[in-house]
Amino acid sequence: MSGQPIEGQEPGLAGGDASASPPLTGSLYDIVAGMQGDLPWGSFLDAGTGRGSMSWLLGLQTTRWTAITGARNMAAQVEREVGERLREQDRIVVGNWMDADLLAGETYDTVLADYLVGAMDGFAPYWQDRIFGRLRPLVGKRLYVIGLEPYVPYFPTDPAGRLVCEIGRLRDACLLLAGERPYREYPMDWVLRHLRLAGFRPLDAQRYAIRYGERFINSQMDMCDQRLSRLRDRPLALAMSEHVAQLRDRALAFAAAEGGLRHGHDYVIAAEPAA
Repeated sequence: MSGQPIEGQEPGLAGGDASASPPLTGSLYDIVAGMQGDLPWGSFLDAGTGRGSMSWLLGLQTTRWTAITGARNMAAQVEREVGERLREQDRIVVGNWMDADLLAGETYDTVLADYLVGAMDGFAPYWQDRIFGRLRPLVGKRLYVIGLEPYVPYFPTDPAGRLVCEIGRLRDACLLLAGERPYREYPMDWVLRHLRLAGFRPLDAQRYAIRYGERFINSQMDMCDQRLSRLRDRPLALAMSEHVAQLRDRALAFAAAEGGLRHGHDYVIAAEPAA
C-alpha cells in the first residue's frame, strides 16, 4: 500500500552521530499514530531513540517510557530534548541489543523501531536478522517499524534518482574513509518476512514516496566534509572535498528547479505478537 509523497531526509543513525541527519519531520510518526487509532500507548519503548522520535514521544499519553540508544553522545542529546519533561518512571538507557541482559524481563505495550534495522551496522553488524526475535518478548501489544527502502548501490535512470544515489555513494565512501560503518537499509518485504519468522503478525504496511529537499542535501554533504577533515591523506581529502562541493551545487540546483529530488520510499509497518 502506498501513500502520498513525504518530504524526506536520510534517517538518522539511531544512537549515532546526529550530524548524519536532522530529525524526521514527523509525517511518518503521524502515520504510526493513525495505525494506533484509539489503542492506548500505555508503556512505550523507543528501541532506537533519537531527537526526532523523542520529540514525538513526549507528545504522547504514555504511562512510562524507556528510550534506548547505542551511543552516549546521542543519549546526551536526547536528555537535552527531554529536559524537565522526564518523569520519575521514564528513563534513557545506553545499551546494545546484542546484550541479552538489556531490559531482560520487561514488557511494553508499544514498541517503536524507528530506522533501527538500518542503523544496526554501526552497533551490531550482521545481527539484523535477530533484532525482531530480540524485541519479541518486550512487545506486549504493538510493534511499529519505520524504515527506508535501500537506494544504494542501485543505479536508477531518472535524473533525481541518479543524484540521490550519487549522494548516498559519496556519503558512504567518506564514512568508510573516516573509519566508520555506513548504515545499511533493508527493504519492506525483508522486514515483513523476518517479523513473521520472529513470531509477529503484520497488521498494516504502508510505503510512501520521498521528496528529498535542501535539508537532506546539505546534511549529507556536511557530513562528508566533517569526515574528510579527519583524513591524513590531505591531497585525497582536498580532491574529494571539491567533488562534494560540486555535487552539492548540482543537487541543490536540481532540487530548486524540480521541487526536490523525488526518489525512493519510506515505509511504516504495524505488527502484533502472534498468538
